[in-house]
Amino acid sequence: MQPDIHPSAVIDPGAQVAPGCRIGPFCHVGAQVVLAAGVVLQSHVVVSGDTHIGPDTVIFPFAVVGGIPQDLKYAGEPTRLRIGARNRIREHVTINLGTAGGGAETRIGDDCLFMAGCHIAHDCQIGNQVIVVNSSAVAGHCVIDDEVIIGGLCGIHQFVRIGRGAIIGAVTMVTHDVIPYGLVQGPRGVLDGLNLVGLKRRGVDRADIAALRAAFQALKVGQGAFQDRARALQGQSGSPYVKDMLAFVLGASDRQFLTPV
Repeated sequence: MQPDIHPSAVIDPGAQVAPGCRIGPFCHVGAQVVLAAGVVLQSHVVVSGDTHIGPDTVIFPFAVVGGIPQDLKYAGEPTRLRIGARNRIREHVTINLGTAGGGAETRIGDDCLFMAGCHIAHDCQIGNQVIVVNSSAVAGHCVIDDEVIIGGLCGIHQFVRIGRGAIIGAVTMVTHDVIPYGLVQGPRGVLDGLNLVGLKRRGVDRADIAALRAAFQALKVGQGAFQDRARALQGQSGSPYVKDMLAFVLGASDRQFLTPV
């Protein structure tokens, strides 16, 4: 199948458009862009910079993907954006290139949904099956692990890490790291429990959920500082979910943690 390109679309020389792509009216595809098989740009989509988009990703009208970072330190140095397969990027979404100071690459995994009006800033590392709801903004250098849900109208502070399977309630500002499977809510986000609904929906075994709840309680009320409590829990549970949580807490970070309330 040859690409289906509307006559009003502008494809710069050098762009690579794979078979099976569909590029709708008034789209602009830059010279360094690579579109894998089955990518759809519906209409009025701008894709620029050194941007690679994986197969079967669909981008909705007026999205701007691969624009230069909103960082005054950016001086035009070559940086990248890599987007995986089967993502859904809705209307007015913006996703920026990386910066030299942040590793030079913004990366998005597979099967994510970015709802209308949300923003993914420079050097973010987004996992698989992540959902970012309408009008939320993820600032630069954030790491969002697999299966995270960020509710509508949220703000994620730069350099924040959000662990796998966590959920951020709507209208929440997150300024510190969030443990895997955590539940964060409130205008100034607080760690208010575990994402039990998400765990059950994914079919996580009851024994693992029970182990996570016990570990969360120990992190909440145990002796010493938060990371001391995590170290004390090492080796006490065979649950892979608990191990993920402890590895996240004890990993390198540029920020403090949201701690259980």
